[in-house]
Amino acid sequence: MSREDLARAQAALVAALVAGAAPPPGFDPTGVRAAAAALLRKRAGEVAGAWPVLAASFGSRWTVTFGRWAATRPTRGSLRDGWDLARQLRAGGALSLAGLEELAVREVRWRYRPGGEARRRRLPAVRRLRGVTVVQVLGRVRVRRARPARGRS
Repeated sequence: MSREDLARAQAALVAALVAGAAPPPGFDPTGVRAAAAALLRKRAGEVAGAWPVLAASFGSRWTVTFGRWAATRPTRGSLRDGWDLARQLRAGGALSLAGLEELAVREVRWRYRPGGEARRRRLPAVRRLRGVTVVQVLGRVRVRRARPARGRS
């Protein structure tokens, strides 16, 4: 086998393991699927470590929810994977209030360039969502929650 053939086979195996591609010829499909599932569980755990509130909002459904989302997406790192999932859930209205707050804190602290790495924000940033305002000024993040209205007697 030439180096080019080996490189193609390795790339096909990696795509099958982390991006949902079909197993390459010569590999046991059952074994490749089992390894891919194990890698997705590991990846879900790493993203849960970087996004604990997001993961906790799904409880025991986290691994399955993340696995469905990530099955055809190669990893971009735990921070970015969680960011992308949270933004997609927010767009679909499926992100909990606690998850929205965690995302808002990340968005005022960091920014992503398309296809690039995360960079700390230098300018002030504000995110408002249901009853919560998140502000970042000079690298400090403040979260202000609206006080619940008190009933009059």
